[in-house]
Formats: sequence, structure tokens, C-alpha cells
Amino acid sequence: MEYSNIYFVGAGGIGMSALERYFNQNGYRVGGYDKTPSPLTQALIGEGIDIHFEDNIEAVADAFKDPKTTLVCYTPAIPKDHGELNYFRQNGFEVVKRSQLLGLITRSKRGLCFAGTHGKTTTSSMTAHLLKQSHVDCNAFLGGILKPYDSNLMLSAKSDLTVIEADEFDRSFHTLSPYMAVITSCDPDHLDIYGTEEAYRESFAHFVSLIRPDGMLLKRAGIKVDCSQLPQGARYAEYGVVMADAAAKPDYYATNVRIGGGTILFDYVARAEGITLRDLEVGVPVPINVENATAALTIAMLNGCTEQELRDGLKSFGGAKRRFDFYVKRDDLVVMDDYAHHPDEIRASLTSVAQLFAGRKVTVAFQPHLYSRTHDLVDGFASALAIPQRTILLPIYPAREQPIPGVTSEWLLDKIKAEDRRIGQEAERYVVAKEDLIGHLTELRAKGDLDVLVMMGAGVDIERLVAPAADALRDL
Repeated sequence: MEYSNIYFVGAGGIGMSALERYFNQNGYRVGGYDKTPSPLTQALIGEGIDIHFEDNIEAVADAFKDPKTTLVCYTPAIPKDHGELNYFRQNGFEVVKRSQLLGLITRSKRGLCFAGTHGKTTTSSMTAHLLKQSHVDCNAFLGGILKPYDSNLMLSAKSDLTVIEADEFDRSFHTLSPYMAVITSCDPDHLDIYGTEEAYRESFAHFVSLIRPDGMLLKRAGIKVDCSQLPQGARYAEYGVVMADAAAKPDYYATNVRIGGGTILFDYVARAEGITLRDLEVGVPVPINVENATAALTIAMLNGCTEQELRDGLKSFGGAKRRFDFYVKRDDLVVMDDYAHHPDEIRASLTSVAQLFAGRKVTVAFQPHLYSRTHDLVDGFASALAIPQRTILLPIYPAREQPIPGVTSEWLLDKIKAEDRRIGQEAERYVVAKEDLIGHLTELRAKGDLDVLVMMGAGVDIERLVAPAADALRDL
């Protein structure tokens, strides 16, 4: 690439940070803007990346003000009236989306691309770990900070395999050229971008068409994705979790799932290869991870991991931060963080919590993310958030949006209560201001009325409250 400097507008985003680290480690001068400081931006600054937090072109270092030497990358979450971004656009700079830059990097490599409304971060992270700890190795651009690597970027000197989280927001995944692609789910989301469910699903059909003719599509069995545009020559297969006596089984599947004593064991079957791996242990023992592991094991196996490497890698997988991330896990108290922000994600997450901690009272503190998503999917949110015994809502996190009249957490609360009435259950549901949440949780704990707590949502507010809440509750 002809540029020596790269400037990132929205530098604190998880996907952006992986690119910043990649270019920083490859000798480029890297800088950028983000709205607010965070542990991630502080880590980036500590690595030598120049980040500031005021939308002011005067705060941009002079080295980034020459269009001949500086490429500008932005995330679609940045508002259209952003001063710095408009300055670059109006002054002759080449300005690209994050997805375009990622596409340029990965075009010359064998991309293992993971798409889906939910499940893609955990599944891609699990695959990256399986490959990294094996003799195969890989590069990876992930949508979460992978433990224990403490990074969302992996680099390899010997492998051209590149694990990529393929984001459907703003059709970003259409810039990729996958060698192998995995589709974990296709539950309509981002309707503020796509408009209709049909348009959302069509974007996945187009993603399928981008797979290399010598590649493969691995799709979770049962999800609605038109695969008719898969290029001739590319392989098609499905994966899933089934009962041992199921009449129909996908090409790759998990079965004989056993949950208990804080562990999960299952058997994995690759039908075409004639392989059965028995008694695999999931490193992050959450029921939904059996399904994620099935996809990850398949991709890792097809790219050369041995059976023992698969077994050892799955057991040692530490998970991604903010994906079933336990801060406290004791017999008398559990505090965990989860990024779930779509109704189907929430349902899967809370159902898994109920299974894992059967017989214990579950409290979810949830912050809705985006007015538009809350409006478009409100019935799904109400149904999912009626699963736990107690639901605490924070005010909606707006991100890039302006408020929609009538769309509030109080409105969502009424919908959850209506769902409770419909199914005839009694539960606790209410709204708490974000600045009052920790105090309220400590009061519940002091009264002996807080057992399993799930802090949930994609917004910055809820994320920043998790560690202080865990610290406050741990010693009560």
C-alpha cells in the first residue's frame, strides 16, 4: 500500500482496533479519533497509537494531514455530520470504510469468514484459537478481545489462513472474498439499514455468492438463507446439534450433550470424513457453545488440525470478553457480562444461564441498544426478557441515533409485563437509571436477594458498569 500513515475515525471500535494494531505492528504510523476513552483506547495508546477524543481537526497530528501519505478509514457508526470525517472527504483524502480496508488485507489470503446475526464472535474466536494452538496456525481479525491472548488480532509468519468476523451491518461483509464461510444465524436485524427482512436475508445470499469457487459454505441447519448463488465448484455443508436418535442429521453435528458439575461434554461427528470425537469438553461451559463449537471444529478440522489438537484446543478455549464473561462465579454469587443485544441472542443467552444455574434466581440488567432496533423487534425483546425471574432495564443506549418518540425502556417494560400476564407468571420488572444501578444491586445483595446476575447489552454504559458492579458485590 502506498500510504505510510492511516487515520481511523471511530478508533475505539472493536473491529477498528484490530486494523489499527495490524498496521501499527507492520510499521505504519497510526492515529485516530473516538468519542470517549475506554480500556481499549487506553491499551491502543499504550501500544503507540495516537488517539484523541474531541471532534476537532486541530487535534489531529500534522503527520495525518497530507492526503498523499495518509489513508483515512472510518466506521459506518460515525454520524454523517462528523467534522473530522468531512474535513478529510473535502480535502482530497482517500476515505474507506473499515470493511473495505479489511477486504484489501485479506484478498490475498485464505479468508475464513464468519457471518450471522449472532454467534459469529464466539465461533470465529473459537476457530482462531483452535488453529492458533495447532501446528496449522492462522491470522485473525476478531470482533471481541480473545482471552487469554488479550487481543482481537492474531498474526502468523507461516499461515495464510485468516479468520475474519464478517459483519453484516451496512453490508460490510460484501467487501470480502471468503475461502470458507460460516453462517451461524440469519435473524433479521439492522432494519434501520436494510428496511425489510427480505432485504436483510438477501444480503446474506449475496455474501454466499462471494465465496471462492474452490471454497466452502458451512451453514447452520435450519436457518433461512438462499444458497442458490453459491459459485459452481464450492462445497456446501450444514452443521448443528441433534439428539442421538434423530432421523435426519446434518453433515457435521454434535450429539450426546451432557451438562452438569460445571462442565459440558459432547460427541462430535463429521459424517463425510468418518470421524467421531467422543467426550469433548467445552472450555467455556455454556450450552449455546456446543453449537458454536461444532462449526469451529469443522472449519479447523478441514484446514488440517489433528483430532488431538481439536480436543485440546476446545478444552483450553477461554472465550471472548463480553461473551458469557464471568466476573464472579461462586456458589453464592455469579456476576457475568454478555454482549447480547438482539432478541434471539438474549433468548439463547438467558436460556443457557437458566440451564447452567438451575434452581437459582436469575437477574438480568439489560440496556437496549438503538431506538430503531428496540422499536422494530420489541415483541421479541419482551418474550426474551421475560425468561429470568427479575429484569432491570436501563435507558436505551442511542449510539448513532436520535430518539424515536414513544420508544423508551418504559415502553419496553410494559411489553415485558404484558408477556408475563400472557403466560401467567409473576416476576420483577422495572427501569433503573444507569447512575443508580450499582447502588440498587448492592441493596439487593445486602438483603440476600441477588444470586445470579447477568449484565447484558451492546452499549458502552452497561459495559462500563460490569467491573464496578462485580467489585461492589463480591465482598458483600
